[in-house]
Amino acid sequence: MSADEFIWATRGRTWGFRFLRDGGVPDPLPVYEQVFGGVGGDPELCRAVGDRVAVRFPDPEGRTDRAGRVIPHEFVVFAPLAERITSVETAREVLWPLVVDEYARVWETAGTR
Repeated sequence: MSADEFIWATRGRTWGFRFLRDGGVPDPLPVYEQVFGGVGGDPELCRAVGDRVAVRFPDPEGRTDRAGRVIPHEFVVFAPLAERITSVETAREVLWPLVVDEYARVWETAGTR
């Protein structure tokens, strides 16, 4: 599994929206905006956009930020990994194990890797 197979954006306990994985893209923001554009604020979603998949789900461990807001995890998944992501449930099963340890290390920090 390559770190370049997805972009991952989330928040931490004390820090706001950040990209923790850039998918190998020099600037992940335009790609993120293209794939998540117009999807609304549903807490869970899985939407194919061309050969990419936009995925959002709340923190599986129920983490919240200092204000008590649920932490969302948002992914832009590229092919071929995107072919395995057909629902929020499969996204959680496939993606969460890839980032769970990394997130545990950074969520209470200032958000740097």
